[in-house]
Amino acid sequence: MKKQMLILALATACAVSTHAVTAQPEKVASTQMKPVAAQTQAALWASRVLGRYHYKATPLDDAMSEKIFDNYFETLDSEKLYFTQADIDRFAPLRTKLDDAINNEDLNPPFTIYNLYQQRFADRMNYARSLLKTKLDFTVDETLQLDREKAPWAKSEDEIRDLWRKRVKNDWLRLKLAGKEEKAIRETLDKRYENYIGRMKKLNNEDVFQMFMNAYATAIEPHTNYLGPRSADNFDIAMRLSLEGIGAVLQSRDDYTVIREIVPGSPADKSGKLKVGDRIVGVAQGSGPFTDVLGWRIDDVVQLVRGEKGSTVRLDVIPGDAGVDAKHVTVSMVRKKISMEEQAAKKSIIQVKDNGVTRRIGVISLPTFYQDFEARRKGDKDFKSATRDVARILGELKKDKVDNVLIDLRNNGGGSLVEAVELTGLFIDKGPVVQQRTAEGRVEVENDTVPGLAWDGPMGVLINRGSASASEIFAAAIQDYGRGLVIGEPSFGKGTVQTLIDLDRFSQSDKVRYGELKMTIAQFFRINGGTTQLRGVTPDIKLPVTTDPDMFGESSFDNALPWVSIKPANYVPSGDLKELVAPLQKRHEARIAKDRDIQDLREDIAEVVKLRKENAISLNEAVRRKERDAQDARAKMREARLAAGKGATTPDEPAAAPGGKEARSKVPEPTRPAKTVVASRNSLQRDDGLQADERALSAEIAAEKAAKDAKDVLLQEAAHILADEAGMLKTDTRMASRTMPYMVPGRGN
Repeated sequence: MKKQMLILALATACAVSTHAVTAQPEKVASTQMKPVAAQTQAALWASRVLGRYHYKATPLDDAMSEKIFDNYFETLDSEKLYFTQADIDRFAPLRTKLDDAINNEDLNPPFTIYNLYQQRFADRMNYARSLLKTKLDFTVDETLQLDREKAPWAKSEDEIRDLWRKRVKNDWLRLKLAGKEEKAIRETLDKRYENYIGRMKKLNNEDVFQMFMNAYATAIEPHTNYLGPRSADNFDIAMRLSLEGIGAVLQSRDDYTVIREIVPGSPADKSGKLKVGDRIVGVAQGSGPFTDVLGWRIDDVVQLVRGEKGSTVRLDVIPGDAGVDAKHVTVSMVRKKISMEEQAAKKSIIQVKDNGVTRRIGVISLPTFYQDFEARRKGDKDFKSATRDVARILGELKKDKVDNVLIDLRNNGGGSLVEAVELTGLFIDKGPVVQQRTAEGRVEVENDTVPGLAWDGPMGVLINRGSASASEIFAAAIQDYGRGLVIGEPSFGKGTVQTLIDLDRFSQSDKVRYGELKMTIAQFFRINGGTTQLRGVTPDIKLPVTTDPDMFGESSFDNALPWVSIKPANYVPSGDLKELVAPLQKRHEARIAKDRDIQDLREDIAEVVKLRKENAISLNEAVRRKERDAQDARAKMREARLAAGKGATTPDEPAAAPGGKEARSKVPEPTRPAKTVVASRNSLQRDDGLQADERALSAEIAAEKAAKDAKDVLLQEAAHILADEAGMLKTDTRMASRTMPYMVPGRGN
């Protein structure tokens, strides 16, 4: 995955902190950022840990300083839209001095770089706003470069201003093509650029430290990161899928904190006084005074709303259906434990009809490999666990008499290694699941030690490029054991193991927190001796590739660890599915050749690939209108076909449960057009020129619901493949005994 710019993401993501969080954060950061003592100390301790205990231990010297230097500038300005070559030359003496900055506990150099960046950012945004007062010519034949990551730095102010002229022109043209009038366009863009400046001002020295430390950490290896105390807390929440709060998903819109979702049964829901769209302008703890949160960063508001279970929080709310001067409402709630069910395992059943026979395919969607480590350590019998949830669902699917089971791991970025091993154990008897090799070369084997299978019928795993780490461990083990079919596209290729190192142990005060390091300590290997590192897991049956491996995945990192192999583990395969693959592949290819939905997806992918390769978009209105009209024509043809009933329908899937966290919305990235990754269940949508927070909240939620309810063509095809397999196994018992000897005779699966 290419490095993504962190600046404005930090403006609304949960901020990191390198020391104790203050009760009331500043609304706007000071103009000149400066490091504090806790940050210089945290950097020094982090460097000592990284230099000694990392899997790829690298000394902090001049060579590393050069890598940090380049990484830091890429973090700040990856598209080269703010700094000029003169700025880079100005800081050139620091290329070999950043190691000294850390070792000497003097972080002024990276903060000086950031301060100039902040100034340049404001300069570019103010220039963009000034262009809105001019007359833009859309008859000129010129283009905008979409991806400037490999472009040289602008040689002059004139050159960088021309880059911004084209960007403003493109922003304007997008809105114009969407039917906006000139006055509305000017107001929308002026507010957009002003908001970018406002969000930048909300960044503080903790954010700057986070960016610099990650420039250091990722210079060693892509999956090593620095986590401030608040980021570490959020990581823990994500793993245990629960927190203590009110059960409202929050979003920042303009200067207001807006309620985006309410969890059924939560304190927010039971209060009866809160609804989607309401604006929170104040937060009070218990009977204490209200803290005005208007204009605050969303993560700081979240920090106030969350709290210990059983404690009381009061909210000062402006109803969403009233004006900003409407009467305020005070809502008092007692916090409780909120489950984040939207990230938990879920089931659905897809019925596939073929030649008068209906096969039922049970689908288990698993977004992450989660586990409540603390609850398990304390002996809580009901601790949250991906494996426990999947085991329960498998029991339900047995009662539902499904013919095959599909584990959907698309976009599952991993999680707990323990969960990956134990989840694999649901589908194999006993045996090794994954091997780990430490920096010293010691190889350890992680085994499933629980006898028996929770599901002994046929099964498959659906993966895509977003399936990484623990997902790859599970998919690889299922494949190596011959236990199930792996379907989809090659996975991410992350074959490394990380652990959390608490830096607070080095602090001299309980009030000063240094944060944590998520540090690579080992590399994992398949039980066949290979690794998923760099190459990922190759599916047995491939579906259309929806992403560019040069843009997303382990192979897109410049400093990724290489692919290597070790001695295979001692294991006995459960089955051998090779005999099944060829006939299933043949049926698959024949089916998708006639499937208009798949063909539409391929057309969309080809369109994106073409745009990516050209790396330019016309700023001529006539050319863009012609392109838009062609896209609209394709969309109308698809809609007409669906209306005529020619497209296959998808059985209803259970909707995901609303979020159980006080969440943040993502901030639109002002500095670059997005690197498009085609989503398998979305066709190309008509561009309205707006960003998420510029649309009405109701429209944004409706669009997300429509996307979620849209036909998932790749999931459908995976279900068809497993239905074919189930049919072949039922009609050819000899093949079944050869490929899946572990199946219980007469079981019905």
